Amino acid sequence: MERHSSELGIVYLVGAGPGDAGLITVKGLNCLQEADVVVYDRLSSPQLLRHMKPGARRIYVGKLPDRHAMKQADINQLLADLALEGHRVVRLKGGDPCVFGRAGEEAAVLKEHGISFEIVPGVTSAVAVPAYAGIPVTHREYASSFCVVTGHENPDKLDEFIEWEQMTQSAGTLLFLMGIGKLRAIVERLMSHGRAAETPVALIRWGTRAEQFTIVGTLATIADEAERIRFESPAIIIVGDVVKLREQLAWAEERPLFGKRVLVTRSRSQASELVRAVEQLGGEPYEFPVIEMRAPVSARQKQAIQQAFLQARQYHWLILTSVNGVSYWFQHLQDQGQDIRQWAGARIVTVGPKTAEALREYGVQPDVSAAQFSQEGVWDVLRPLVASGERVLLARGDLSRPWLKETLHQHGLIVDEIDLYETVLPEEDDPCLLELLEDNAIHLITFTSSSTVTNLIASLTRMGVSNPVAKLSGAQVVCIGDITARTARELGLQVDAVAERSTIKGLVEAMSKLCNSEKSNIHIQGGC
Repeated sequence: MERHSSELGIVYLVGAGPGDAGLITVKGLNCLQEADVVVYDRLSSPQLLRHMKPGARRIYVGKLPDRHAMKQADINQLLADLALEGHRVVRLKGGDPCVFGRAGEEAAVLKEHGISFEIVPGVTSAVAVPAYAGIPVTHREYASSFCVVTGHENPDKLDEFIEWEQMTQSAGTLLFLMGIGKLRAIVERLMSHGRAAETPVALIRWGTRAEQFTIVGTLATIADEAERIRFESPAIIIVGDVVKLREQLAWAEERPLFGKRVLVTRSRSQASELVRAVEQLGGEPYEFPVIEMRAPVSARQKQAIQQAFLQARQYHWLILTSVNGVSYWFQHLQDQGQDIRQWAGARIVTVGPKTAEALREYGVQPDVSAAQFSQEGVWDVLRPLVASGERVLLARGDLSRPWLKETLHQHGLIVDEIDLYETVLPEEDDPCLLELLEDNAIHLITFTSSSTVTNLIASLTRMGVSNPVAKLSGAQVVCIGDITARTARELGLQVDAVAERSTIKGLVEAMSKLCNSEKSNIHIQGGC
């Protein structure tokens, strides 16, 4: 039966940027978030796939230098077939889809089938990768033009498609994409067509990502150096005097977390602060949430919440232990048909600066705020203020330790506790994470609570890892506090750093200190 055009889907040919997930365009991200199916390749950041809507399908069609997961003709037909089924499809391509991305071929096939499509430009690696290595492709003193060339063809085809003499003489900066395998042929032809042997050259591998690695030489020396260190693709070749600026302008490598891929295990709703901090310090965050928050579901938990809210005026103290706790507290307040005035007799205690900040966003000031994000910190500030016989409502998550409740009891206080929310293990698997761990490409693992430790182990076990602790041994472990660190050690993990303050800022400072210490040791060893 013939389909009407209204029943057809649409295909978005989206440039994902060169690797850093933050370099995708706003429009590209919007398309990704709305897609029913995402067809992607290996040069797309796996983190971008986290923006897909629940239930969306992902299809890998990546290409390696020695093999293709799917031939281009089959990819073209796949996009058409998916759209003919009525899907909204995103073809996610590394860099810009029209710069050696074969978007023209894919678009032509879609046009033949009468399928609507849009091309969403991306940040091309030809410009972004040199920039991340401190090399602008143009500069008023060195180059007023640049030329981008594919280096993927064999030497005979290079001669057929490239006008070497004209290109060599006319363009200030030459950029070869996918040309590492033909490096020697490229530099020989450039020299034979007039480029001086001492012309600076830079090779940048996996630019904008944690694996970014740069070597610098000249046309005469770079091929020998690349062979000596076994420099591999994917990489770009930059030829021209602008390479001289790298020594002065290199910026990405100067940041404390450069070269580090950081596993963020917090729930997705809480991870943004840590993710942004890692990015600002030059690291590459990889989100794998191992905890998920939800409202309590058992009848016992619901009854306890209802009972506590019914006797609101009997409490002298209300202790809120987390940002999540504040959010769920006000949700339950609304569900019970109350407002904050019914808790006017209770003094409100928050744990950690972020919890206090979350409470203030609801227009309520905490009476007492513990600076340290721990139960011990709460007791330190409460101890001189509470009196025996006072009634306390301890409102927290279902996995909280019993220490604070027991301590309050020991000092004569009457303590009720309710589970404002419960923490569950997400069911989502992540094959990309397993590959990264296998390749030792996760460099730092962050734990923000004991539950993130236990749940990461449980998640890896569910994904078929027989020895999760061994799987994690290639990465350094950084914990937000001593309790979390103790849990990690009890499970067999080596803890490399513990935050001095149990906050996200303290966790980030611990990571930076750890990495700076490593860099200092490398420098000292190199000096010897």
